[in-house]
Amino acid sequence: MDKHEKYMKLTLELAKGGWGRTNPNPLVGAIVVKNGEIVAKGFHEVIGCSHAEAAAIYNAEGDIKGGVMYVNLEPCSHFGRTPPCANSIVEAGIKEVVIAMVDPNPKVSGRGVEILRNAGINVITGVLEKEAIKLNEIFIKYITKKRPFVIMKTAMTLDGKIATRTGDSKWITGDKSRQYVHIIRDRVAAIMVGVNTVLKDDPALTTRLDNKKGSDSVRIVVDSKGRIPLECKAINIESQKGVILATTSLIDARKEDELLNKGITIIKADKEENGEVKSVDLNKLMEELYKLEIDSVLLEGGGTLNASALEQGIVDKVMSFISPKIIGGHNALTPVEGKGTEFIRDCVAIRDVSVERFDDDILIEGYIKA
Repeated sequence: MDKHEKYMKLTLELAKGGWGRTNPNPLVGAIVVKNGEIVAKGFHEVIGCSHAEAAAIYNAEGDIKGGVMYVNLEPCSHFGRTPPCANSIVEAGIKEVVIAMVDPNPKVSGRGVEILRNAGINVITGVLEKEAIKLNEIFIKYITKKRPFVIMKTAMTLDGKIATRTGDSKWITGDKSRQYVHIIRDRVAAIMVGVNTVLKDDPALTTRLDNKKGSDSVRIVVDSKGRIPLECKAINIESQKGVILATTSLIDARKEDELLNKGITIIKADKEENGEVKSVDLNKLMEELYKLEIDSVLLEGGGTLNASALEQGIVDKVMSFISPKIIGGHNALTPVEGKGTEFIRDCVAIRDVSVERFDDDILIEGYIKA
């Protein structure tokens, strides 16, 4: 590992400090090295606060003039919630900037690099680029496709069941697996379930971490007919984040008014079949979520919602926990219900697969093949 990779690795780790707090902004870390020593470091902590480069310059413990700055994402070149970082770097007298990846936003990509180079600063790009892309996969999807990044999480037994034939599902996986799911909840902007999950389990859909206070996500319930109980936990629990009911024109007007009076945001997205409204159009829903600056969704639905999400092509990533248990039974539910495919050649394929252990459970993670 050369020195650039060494320092960029530290920068990427620093950037992770903003997980779950910067949405829909990217995760960015920055350090300044001078005479072989790190003299400044910072990261984008919370949306609206200083960007990583500005934070590093402000936090400098020594003279940074003539130093080398490492940053995992191209410094911004435009005024947004904060001033452009490229200009701050020039003013600080940095002599070289090492960047992992250029800004994926086609409107600004390369402009930060151009500002730096025009000021006589040496710029190196592409250092640990692959790792930087993975770190900011949510931001990249959100800024380039104008849609949230969707993670479908499932938990099943060795024989592919998510509950017994009686509906009992607590608990398929162990404590470590469930705690990791809460870590993911802490990072994403929203959690989405179907109304059947609410009716059966009455989940709170909050974030509960062992070692620190977690950040709740916006709670989204997909409910085409407005069957959600007014007394359910998901819409009554105290949280700084709101609730969205994704429904259709089939919802009863009185129920709609009652939900609105409780502060619920209602998004109607009709999906028609043979001229009749049948379900929620998840693609339309994703378009509306983008407008609300929701950059990521953790899909924790049952088999019906998971099937619809895959059929409508909104899923980007799959997280499948497998527990070494066997339930059996023709009527026991599976992670993906619906009609399914008729031929193997038509199945949903997963790429870039990784495997991780959580005690006896196994997590298989991968991305939907385009």
